[in-house]
Amino acid sequence: MTILEGQAWHQLSEEQLAKSLDTDRAKGLSREQATERLGTLGPNELAEKRGDSPLKLLLNQFKDFMVLVLVGATIISGLLGEMLDALTIIAIILINGVLGFYQEYRAERSLRALKELSAPFAKVVRDGELLHIPARELVSGDVVLLESGDRVPADLRFVECNDCSVDESALTGESVPVVKTAGKLDTADLALGDRKNCGYLGTMVTRGTAKGIVTVTGMQTEMGKIADLIQQTEEAETPLQHRLEQLGKILIVVALALTVVVVLAGILHGQPAYDMFLAGVSLAVAAIPEGLPAIVTIALALGVQRMIKRRAIVRKLPSVETLGCASVICSDKTGTLTQNKMTVTKLWLGGRTVEVTGEGYEPTGLLKENGKSIDAKGDAALRRLTQIAALCNNSDLSQQEAAADAKKRKSTKGELPVSEAMEWKIQGDPTEAALLVLAAKTGLVKSALQSLYTRVKEFPFDAERKRMSVLVSHQGGKLVCAKGAPDLLVSQCAYVLWDDQVVPFTASLKNKVLAANEAMARESLRVLGMAYRDVKAHETCASGEQAESGLIFVGLTGMMDPPRKEVKEAIYKCRQAGIKTVMITGDHGTTAEAIARTLGIIGREGRVITGTELAAMTDEDLEKVADDVNVYARVSPEHKLRIVQALQRRGHVVAMTGDGVNDAPAVKAADIGIAMGITGTDVTKEASALVLSDDNFSSIVAAVEEGRGIYENIRKFIRYLLASNVGEIMTMFLAMMAGLPLPLVPIQILWVNLVTDGLPAMALGVDQAESDLMQQKPRAAKENIFARRLGWKIVSRGVLIGLCTLGAFVLALKAGEGQSNQLVHAQTVAFATLVMAQLIHVFDCRSSRSIFHRKLLENKFLVFAVLSSLVLMLAVLYIEPLQPVFKTVPLDLRDWALVLVAAGIPTFALGAGSVWSSSKQKKKRTKINYGGSSPSTRPIR
Repeated sequence: MTILEGQAWHQLSEEQLAKSLDTDRAKGLSREQATERLGTLGPNELAEKRGDSPLKLLLNQFKDFMVLVLVGATIISGLLGEMLDALTIIAIILINGVLGFYQEYRAERSLRALKELSAPFAKVVRDGELLHIPARELVSGDVVLLESGDRVPADLRFVECNDCSVDESALTGESVPVVKTAGKLDTADLALGDRKNCGYLGTMVTRGTAKGIVTVTGMQTEMGKIADLIQQTEEAETPLQHRLEQLGKILIVVALALTVVVVLAGILHGQPAYDMFLAGVSLAVAAIPEGLPAIVTIALALGVQRMIKRRAIVRKLPSVETLGCASVICSDKTGTLTQNKMTVTKLWLGGRTVEVTGEGYEPTGLLKENGKSIDAKGDAALRRLTQIAALCNNSDLSQQEAAADAKKRKSTKGELPVSEAMEWKIQGDPTEAALLVLAAKTGLVKSALQSLYTRVKEFPFDAERKRMSVLVSHQGGKLVCAKGAPDLLVSQCAYVLWDDQVVPFTASLKNKVLAANEAMARESLRVLGMAYRDVKAHETCASGEQAESGLIFVGLTGMMDPPRKEVKEAIYKCRQAGIKTVMITGDHGTTAEAIARTLGIIGREGRVITGTELAAMTDEDLEKVADDVNVYARVSPEHKLRIVQALQRRGHVVAMTGDGVNDAPAVKAADIGIAMGITGTDVTKEASALVLSDDNFSSIVAAVEEGRGIYENIRKFIRYLLASNVGEIMTMFLAMMAGLPLPLVPIQILWVNLVTDGLPAMALGVDQAESDLMQQKPRAAKENIFARRLGWKIVSRGVLIGLCTLGAFVLALKAGEGQSNQLVHAQTVAFATLVMAQLIHVFDCRSSRSIFHRKLLENKFLVFAVLSSLVLMLAVLYIEPLQPVFKTVPLDLRDWALVLVAAGIPTFALGAGSVWSSSKQKKKRTKINYGGSSPSTRPIR
């Protein structure tokens, strides 16, 4: 056996193939040869890369920097005697670790799902005997027999084909089954979808029978190469994970530095070292928002629940946020942008053009000529064409009941039953199924016709004749019905049905038919011609050539895989949101470009690249043109991966959608992998981070909106938590630098942290998005968490909260001079001011502008949270048993007036300034835009 790596099996003759694989076409391998090769080559299965043990996966969850920060906070809380805080933090660490372990463990099940696509058994010829053996025992050189419904058990080269078609959409993205041939192909560099004499592991035979010789098995197959790509592809860290790690490092450094300064300043001004140490540790605990990971997780989890309602199922929590910064969505065409249901949309009959409405396999729709509906029963040519479409057909269309209480109408005279709760399914070739649906729309049902027309003989489709015909008997006579490639079918026709009359098929009329065929092909329609003839009593029709001579040409049918009706609007919304949509498909370039133009993916300046062109490019060349390309056609799985990686190197955050096995490596490599829930394979689902339960492209837009909203909510509570923490640190820092007494005791600092960091922060995590969220450009992939003036807002509000709290403390301290509880009273005022300032500030955090730009009571969860925190604060002020614990005293109305004024200044003063600034800029923009043109609506290139 002389197998060479990269062997071009499609170029070999059958004799060369058998010699190269050392096998016999008729008898196959001997049992001894098969056993020897199985020992040498190994089983025909996909090897699974040995991953980390479950224990190691679990331990890896605790290496994150924020986890180490939380461990430090746990130790500090324990030293302070705050065991409840310590236990809470430990619980947070463990829950996050277990969730991360579970998600990572599930994500690596991709290969197991891929294995399930392999055929469990195969029909093989060995020593001249037909055997049924486990597919894992197949070896190179085995002779395999296949029939309709079989899954191809290994990569093979066909040596016999009888009307054989194979559905390769899961591997190549080809929208229609590929008609297979047995002869060698001369072209060297052919895409997988063009190697019509080869079969591939995991694909499905949809029609006919075939014999093939196994060329490669296991990991050497095309499916095995994909498995290897999945293993080698590393999942990138999500923007959210990166930003949280970045935030954690900043927080720990800043918090410890400021805490040390506060402690030293206090000691230098004569404060007791022990008290300052406790105060410093309390500040450190307050400055590090140990609840941040929990709040992030809760915000993401709640977002996931909302997304489920919008038909998007999240498998990995951080991916929710990643969608929000997606700048490119790479989408497969077949089944994602289109329905993956071939549909006849246009007919041509004797110079007339008939439009056909209706979608998918639902046999409802109208036939229109010049915009007016026509009655098929009164149209002889149309009736004849649909009759041929139904009789010259090996597919089946059936209705499945979707609900037990479905209302049915009785079927009479061949009419189809109608039910609101039924769905239509096909069995066989999608092209033939489209013809059955066409016939059904005119009232003709295959089962009813078969009771009137009995099939006598079939002359199956083959690559040379490019047509199929059947001989049927009817009322004592016989009829030949034929369909096929129009240019070849025309050559077999002597007559044509024109104006309901059978007339000679002159050269002029033939040219009109061929011109109509070309026009329909330019619209990216798959065109088939229809013809028939009555058979005389003495004719035998022993061969296809005899049966198909002297035919009467009837007309042309044009079909396509139609776009999903909601996709065009979804792509428009993506464009508004600054997101580019790129089509990546295994289909031909002309078909892909036509669909892309229909959907608005490609405009005047768009570019289409084929797999052949892409293969000739280096990675650097591809990266240079990636931003200009809207459609990639006739591509392989390796190409899809290269496209995703090129866009990522250009700085894009890439979402990749897909349903087939061929999409899995790119889906896994993308920043956000999206699988189709209905048509998607298990492999793609397991490799993805998001699954669309309705296979609806528009659900991606909803998911993007949720992702953006969740990220903005995360920024909101980071802004709130850190501004509050800055306020606490500034209060203590400025007091120490000014030589004042401690404005807050350690227990009050911890209580403020508990009261303000809990429910209000969580309520911000479910806040409603601002109205212009989807009119904004995607944020940069490397955007800092504090970008867009967030850092300034945190510092400015935090400093103001600190200044106002300290001011209230100083005023209360002076007002209580000479009183025995002077310091305790002033500390209580500072405590109340700090809490109220933060509770007012939380409403300001809802808007990127100011508190006046959002309805105050819109977020009911936030209102409830603030009221709850307020009650907890009042409890430690007015419940006597708690007063000595928290070092507080009751406040009177004068105190509360001071507290509310001081607490409101940071939010309302800056809010008013923001409103004035926004109003001024708005007037300026109005002057500039007055009389100007509207913004360009050109598609993003």
